[in-house]
Amino acid sequence: MTIETFPGSSGFIDSGHDKKITYFSNTYVLGLTVVAGIGGLLFGYDTGVISGALLYIRDEFEAVDQSSFLQETIVSMALVGAMIGAAAGGAINDEYGRKVATLLADVIFALGSFVMAAAWNPYVIIFGRLLVGLGVGVASVTAPMYIAEAAPSEIRGGLVSTNVLMITSGQFLSYLVNLAFTEVRGTWRWMLGVAAVPAIIQFFLMLFLPESPRWLYMKKSKSDAIVVLSKIYDPYRLEEELDQLSTALEEEHQRKNAVSYWDVFRIKEIRLAFFAGAGLQAFQQFTGINTVMYYSPTIVQMAGFKSNQLALLLSLIVALMNAAGTVVGIYLIDHFGRRKLALSSLSGVILSLILLSVAFYFESIGVANIGWVAVLGLALYIAFFAPGMGPVPWTVNSEIYPESYRGICGGMSATVNWVSNLVVAQSFLSIAEAVGTGWTFLILAAIAVLAFAFVFVFVPETKGLSFEEVERIWKERAWGRSSSSRLESLIENREEP
Repeated sequence: MTIETFPGSSGFIDSGHDKKITYFSNTYVLGLTVVAGIGGLLFGYDTGVISGALLYIRDEFEAVDQSSFLQETIVSMALVGAMIGAAAGGAINDEYGRKVATLLADVIFALGSFVMAAAWNPYVIIFGRLLVGLGVGVASVTAPMYIAEAAPSEIRGGLVSTNVLMITSGQFLSYLVNLAFTEVRGTWRWMLGVAAVPAIIQFFLMLFLPESPRWLYMKKSKSDAIVVLSKIYDPYRLEEELDQLSTALEEEHQRKNAVSYWDVFRIKEIRLAFFAGAGLQAFQQFTGINTVMYYSPTIVQMAGFKSNQLALLLSLIVALMNAAGTVVGIYLIDHFGRRKLALSSLSGVILSLILLSVAFYFESIGVANIGWVAVLGLALYIAFFAPGMGPVPWTVNSEIYPESYRGICGGMSATVNWVSNLVVAQSFLSIAEAVGTGWTFLILAAIAVLAFAFVFVFVPETKGLSFEEVERIWKERAWGRSSSSRLESLIENREEP
């Protein structure tokens, strides 16, 4: 029997039986994911490029070379901008849509890149870093949200994790660019200025992509939303998705008050969801990932490898492992589950940070040839972190909030990530100088233990659940309904995507 499909339908079904949805089932969805994920590429490139550029900025500006505070400010000013951009990004996404937010982020990021490339003193670099941070902050909220709202629930984790792969790929690309320009006149100016290229590419590609179908349905045009959804789902599944959207829209209309930031803390189920999501974002940073990515060349030099080129080369290997680990995470997150993956990841992170702490302790007391142990510790840290605590916080935050609060909560949670990132980046070198690098990594290990306990207690499994089913988990946790365990058991009983 042949089923007549909607115009532009993916054609997943040509008989009365569902076909298995996989990561590569629909090239249309994958295309949306990759283009939106360029925002993640910008995020990653900005994270990684400054670690190499800082070595040459120090060579050119004596004031920077003599001040750890100024070095930390150059690194962390992008985080200040990202914090502001993420906070504003939630409201921009809710009011104007995911597409407009992405275009705005691209314009701001490109402008900041040009300012840094033309900088004539460290303070102009700092201003440029603020601008690129604003763009990255908006993109960090928008990209995972856009992808999640276009993704079938069975593969949502893998598709949202693709954005994290773009982040880690951007970090790897930044190290390649850093190495390419080490012998070129203007070194750090090229390193920072070339970041405008992917922003410009995404801007023009995004002009041809649709708005998020869920945002269209809830805020603008049901007919436009159906056109987009018909390219994602077969006719049977499309009807189911539209029923869920219709129910969600009715619930929105029944709300007595307009959505507000205060509701996030006033309404118990939303408060629980935000606590879990924001906690994941905070622990992602406080367990040290961007300390490693921002300062990996500096850490390598602390371990005894003084050459700028060698430090960048070893950091390139770390970045490659980060990207490769994220590929593993894309597969595991929809098969192994978000919660189990985070717990496994944190177990390895704890052990790796202890190894780093021990290596730097022995280096500090003069034990020879210990630097390679520190580099090994960095590599193991990335190998454990990348598949789990890299993608899980962003994936979970893209799916745990009700439709009307997704922009606000996503923005607030991303802001927590950037604030935490700022605290770590602004304090790492100073703390390392004060107590020693070994003790600094031991502190991070202790925080990772707390992160493990947090995930174990507060983060539910959301693998394979629809947005509406996830919302019910929080309502039932908030009000203690006996059916909560039955609903969460759906996760274990679902067939693998």
